[in-house]
Amino acid sequence: MHHAQIAQRAFNTPLMVDPAKALAFLSGLGPRITGQEITFQGLEVAPEHQAATSLPARASLFGNDLARRHQRDGSQPFSIVDGIAVVEIAGTLVHRGAWIGQSSGLTSYEGIAAQLQAALADPGVRGIALDIDSFGGEVAGAFDLADRIRAARTQKPVHAFVAEHALSAGYVLASQADRIILPRTGAVGSIGVVALHTDMSGALDQKGIAVTLIHAGAHKVDANPYQPLPEAVHDQMQRELEVVRFLFAETVTAGRGDRLTRTAALATEAAVFRGADAIAAGLADDLGDPVTAFRAFAAAPRGTNPTNRKGPQMTTKPETSTETVDTPPVDAAPAAPPAAAAVQTPNPVAMSADAVRIEAAEVAQVCAQAARLGVQIDAADAVTKGLKPEALRARVLADLAARSDAAGIVASAPAAAAAKDSPIIAAAKKAATDAKR
Repeated sequence: MHHAQIAQRAFNTPLMVDPAKALAFLSGLGPRITGQEITFQGLEVAPEHQAATSLPARASLFGNDLARRHQRDGSQPFSIVDGIAVVEIAGTLVHRGAWIGQSSGLTSYEGIAAQLQAALADPGVRGIALDIDSFGGEVAGAFDLADRIRAARTQKPVHAFVAEHALSAGYVLASQADRIILPRTGAVGSIGVVALHTDMSGALDQKGIAVTLIHAGAHKVDANPYQPLPEAVHDQMQRELEVVRFLFAETVTAGRGDRLTRTAALATEAAVFRGADAIAAGLADDLGDPVTAFRAFAAAPRGTNPTNRKGPQMTTKPETSTETVDTPPVDAAPAAPPAAAAVQTPNPVAMSADAVRIEAAEVAQVCAQAARLGVQIDAADAVTKGLKPEALRARVLADLAARSDAAGIVASAPAAAAAKDSPIIAAAKKAATDAKR
């Protein structure tokens, strides 16, 4: 029995309540209280309450019971207007939630994904409209859902209609659509990340309360609310946020292509853009009433090209980013030290927020450059461990030096990189040349 405090007031006790009200209450909450389906003897359940007598569909990363529940009832988990599936993205966005659409001011990424999957599978759906009004939400699950929206564009056109906000996590999702349409007062952007820390130590001292944290593991109680935030923990949290912001910008660029490069996305510094300013900055495509724009989208004939920026269309082709990896300037490429020395974590030093941000971006760029040479380094892990860019470059060079096919690696580098070699590629070329002598 779930929610025992409610159950003991609803079952096996006299009630003075109108039967219709009691039935409505038990239809909605009964299955949740008992943990199983319930039936009513002697009372007829009105049609509007029948759906509520069933337990909610269960969510899973590997199944789609959310959508199948609706399909068993002969319906889809979204509204369809003129062949366009309308997927609502509203309120605060959260990772897990066993419901379709908004519930108590929340919309779950799972519910959105279930609707997206059902829309792609339905031959009667010829396009997908994202109805967005959200100030953002959780990081967890947002980037994975963004990838799924971008992939959906290869099968059916996806347009985002902003009324009135698509900020932060909301913009992550909007940016993956073929086109973004917003009204004159609509707001998009906020390409940034925030973390909150509450220091309750002062309030507890005033009340004479002392909290003792007994823990195993030096970092187990990092950022706990009962102590002031140590500078080292603050800097570590800052590094983690910078990595997420970099992933945010990369994801936006994957969706927007040459309309908003990663560099331009980072340069917004999490600013919010409205109306015409959003279009000028490359964060949106069209300015107009979302209702009118949706009707134009629904009225567009099949077989036209939606990547044409002049208007909404009914087939799709994914955008491709033309941005090359930025190369951080250095005076000279360092010599390759032993591999073991390259991965040592330097002693932590106090850094300003700007310095931490710049270093995190440089680490991510080095990892991207290394990937082009076939050396895989987890950027988030590197930043978390406090590895410096120069240490990562040395690590890549040590890895390349250990390979007998260094010359082949250099020869297979992209032609675009030849015009402007990174320090890693330049050093690899030198190593290959020395090997031939």
